[in-house]
Amino acid sequence: MLGRGVIIATHEETLRRLVLHDEGCIQSMLGIHLNNNEAAGLDPRTQALVRLGGLVAMGAAPLSYHWAAEAALDAGATAEDVVGTLIAVAPICGLARVVSATPEVALAIGYDLDQAFEGLSGD
Repeated sequence: MLGRGVIIATHEETLRRLVLHDEGCIQSMLGIHLNNNEAAGLDPRTQALVRLGGLVAMGAAPLSYHWAAEAALDAGATAEDVVGTLIAVAPICGLARVVSATPEVALAIGYDLDQAFEGLSGD
């Protein structure tokens, strides 16, 4: 690591850091500050939910959904707020994107859909 906060890494390490949503790497390499809540003028909870909705609309990577949902919970959102965000973006981005994101978002808020369905099939 250099003195100015720039991370020097191999391309393999950089790829691993990016896929893991390493905020330090993203800030250092891309100049994107993921924790800058002041710029939008939104409270942290609202900003985190908006980011989750944007990621769903874009069809983001599964780990991005985890990051966003966990950030929303950390900022004071409830599981109901997170689910409400999925429902709110469905008419805009399409049901397919919401359905695709749902298992990962569910895991991030502590609900394992695979396990839930296994329990239902045993009834």
